[in-house]
Amino acid sequence: MSQAAPTVPGMGLEDDATTLLRRLTGVETAELRDGQMEAITALVEGHRKALVVQRTGWGKSAVYFIATQLLRRRGAGPTLLVSPLLALMRNQVLMANRGGVRARTINSENRDEWNEIEASVKAGEVDLLLVSPERLNNTRFRADMLPGLLRSVGLLVIDEAHCISDWGHDFRPDYRRLAKVLPLLPAGLPVLCTTATANDRVVDDIVEQLGHDLQVVRGPLERESLRLAVLDLPQPADRLAWLATTIPTLPGSGIVYCLTIADTERVTEWLRKQGIEARSYSGDSDSGDRPALEDALLRNEVKVMVATSALGMGFDKPDLGFVIHYQSPGSAIAYYQQVGRAGRALADSVGILLRGHEDADIQNYFIATAFPPREKAEAIVNLLEKRNNRPTSINDIEAEVNARRSRIEAMLKVLEVEGAVERASGGWQRTAQPWEYPQERIDKVTALRREEQTAMGDYARTDTCRMAFLRRLLDDPEVADCGRCDSCRGEPLSAALDRDLVIAAQQHLRAGAVVIEPRKRWPYGLEEPRGNLKKDRQVLPGRALAILGDGGWGSVVREVLRGAPLGDDVIAACVRLIEAWRPDPRPAWVTVVPSASRSELVCDLGTRLAAALSLPFEPVLGRDRKGRPQREMENSAQQAGNTYGAFVVERGLPTGPVLLVDDTASSRWTLTSAGFALLAAGSGPVLPFVLAKDPGD
Repeated sequence: MSQAAPTVPGMGLEDDATTLLRRLTGVETAELRDGQMEAITALVEGHRKALVVQRTGWGKSAVYFIATQLLRRRGAGPTLLVSPLLALMRNQVLMANRGGVRARTINSENRDEWNEIEASVKAGEVDLLLVSPERLNNTRFRADMLPGLLRSVGLLVIDEAHCISDWGHDFRPDYRRLAKVLPLLPAGLPVLCTTATANDRVVDDIVEQLGHDLQVVRGPLERESLRLAVLDLPQPADRLAWLATTIPTLPGSGIVYCLTIADTERVTEWLRKQGIEARSYSGDSDSGDRPALEDALLRNEVKVMVATSALGMGFDKPDLGFVIHYQSPGSAIAYYQQVGRAGRALADSVGILLRGHEDADIQNYFIATAFPPREKAEAIVNLLEKRNNRPTSINDIEAEVNARRSRIEAMLKVLEVEGAVERASGGWQRTAQPWEYPQERIDKVTALRREEQTAMGDYARTDTCRMAFLRRLLDDPEVADCGRCDSCRGEPLSAALDRDLVIAAQQHLRAGAVVIEPRKRWPYGLEEPRGNLKKDRQVLPGRALAILGDGGWGSVVREVLRGAPLGDDVIAACVRLIEAWRPDPRPAWVTVVPSASRSELVCDLGTRLAAALSLPFEPVLGRDRKGRPQREMENSAQQAGNTYGAFVVERGLPTGPVLLVDDTASSRWTLTSAGFALLAAGSGPVLPFVLAKDPGD
């Protein structure tokens, strides 16, 4: 144990803090930055609540690592650190252990270790315990571990604190629970909140939620090593060609950020084809693979990690040479957070924003799905009220409420945080707390998201300093031109591309068939039928020309669905795909799903495919009833219920296997139900084919 705290506030403490900083960084000459000692003193000597808003790479984690050790020396309990991402947690554990802080983490991927970690905490063998905000929603964690932790904890740290505020660019409902945790803490317990991306509005909201006694430590957001630039390349093939040409010329290793999981995979495959060592990282990456991927990037074993924001907040690689955005984020504040991964310990690093024509569509989707729609949130609350406190499962909610399961789960999380519903054995139930849909607040936040979207476009178009532009949006009080960005230097990036490489990129985007896996089980919630589909009523695995909006044929198909002509080039591509597919058994005739909304397009597609394949076209299917458009159905129970029994065979069937054609597959239940009708009427095996598969399926 160290000596007692010094009599003169801050003097001996600063010497101790500097020694610990040098051990943490491994640099014998390291000195505390402006603001670090102020925050450490507030926590260790003042036992205060502090909010530290400082640029990426400033050393916010050093504040809580050092404060933890100083408090532990004074007999305090372990630090409880709430951190939003597993990648960030793993990085923090490595850094903490390197600096002499005994750190462990409790998360969804190490349940087998929970008991052992809990015992270590109780035995005083853990200095820093990292948990995700979602752990605060785990019944076992809240009941068995949290009460003891809150009684013994010496410091509470809320990392990436902008997630508390729904005005922030990355609001997470589970962070709202922290406001309920604070009153349970012992009096005088120090609390530290940290973020690099909080403007005045977000800071005010955090203070409002966590208490007006929150001391704010705020510094300038300049990044001296980072050279920013923007390049408009609307077509995905052009961006792929630019990446293949440019990445080998950039220093060290880096990150390419994409807005969608599918794009991380497409970009990674392309770069690897061009001989660039690239890996993909997203929320879909296998949990067991993620630590190895992070380690490969940290060790410079890969040139580039192509990632979603899952590899974002707090990931610390000081020598990351470049960050490129394949698409534009919807917020300049989010962009600052991500591009700030680059060059923390380098004299020179690069941050480049590429802009594509699909950016706005993706951003609009994120904005539209950020909050639960009124009618669906109210439908869930009303359903639970009708059940009179009988727990209702997700399956039962899905059968009644037309929303995707993931959206239902997200809505329940928001409703739980707002106190409208609660978990119960076997499902969910309504609380006694009055609840009203927060329309005014949601409208204001949505309007802000639109403003942020506009500001991101303004950032791309500005001819002023880009770093200064970002700093103003973050309400940095000390803004000055950087002198390094493309605007300051008057050196715009070149859009000149090797046309052969662009053609190869286009072929890459249009290559490869998309498999349509057959549905094999009727969803829960249907009164009839139930259980597994019988083998003789299942369609076979089918094919799609593309994924809708994928930058290859999927983008062409999207325009066709919006009314553009169905070109001969699309038909020729379909024929090449079917011939390469070589379905077994080979189809002997072609029919189409009778479309309620695009009958002319589907019939035209079926007729022309049949002619090109030299097969007879037989439109044998009709509709027995008219349901709502399938694209309006959002979960399997609704989709299957909307299509089962809707199709009827209106004439005699030709013999042999049949190619069943439709424009898109958004749920596969239309193809399943149409194929079921054909097979029940005695058709041969059914092989589905569509122009495009919905990316959400």
